[in-house]
Amino acid sequence: MPSAPAGAAEAAEDGVLDGHRDSVAIAPPPTPEEAGVAGAAGVSAVEFREAMGHFATGVTVVTSIGEDDEPVGTTANAVTSLSLDPPLLLVCFDLSSVTLRAIRSHGAFVVNVLGHRQRNLSANFARRGLAAAWDGVRHRRGPTGSPRLDGVIAVVECTVEHALPGGDHEIVVGRVRHVETGGDGAAPLVFWRGSYTSLDGQVPA
Repeated sequence: MPSAPAGAAEAAEDGVLDGHRDSVAIAPPPTPEEAGVAGAAGVSAVEFREAMGHFATGVTVVTSIGEDDEPVGTTANAVTSLSLDPPLLLVCFDLSSVTLRAIRSHGAFVVNVLGHRQRNLSANFARRGLAAAWDGVRHRRGPTGSPRLDGVIAVVECTVEHALPGGDHEIVVGRVRHVETGGDGAAPLVFWRGSYTSLDGQVPA
């Protein structure tokens, strides 16, 4: 999967930017197993990740509420729209993801789409093995109770419609309940070939 920023207020061992473990999160160095073991089709995890890294994506932080009623979140780019009628989207999470566990129990989540000046939020929620810091991260709870990050360029709030197996990930299909955009002129944060960029090709600060 594409490498991407991954993260979580929980240990971002979720990720997807590269499979961050929550789907696609910024990819860490390959494990010995990844580097040396090819799949049944003869393609190794490293080769697959490298190829998918050429597919540019936006960057999101997927948030929910844990069983302790505290916010959790992870950086992810394995996010896509699925259907207009009914409105559905899907997000892929590593099976060990703390955010996935929270979504299973809470039954709802928010996809917060990051702007090109929000690389700091992506990094905060992509720290695998460490809890993301919520101190100083301005947010409010949406209608489903899931956290909406302030200042993002779009918010898509969902309830869980289906959960499907997907190899070492779980595919969560969400029914879109509420959307909000950040206004005209907002440029997205982009992740491509293991690095952040923007639509104009400049590396965001």
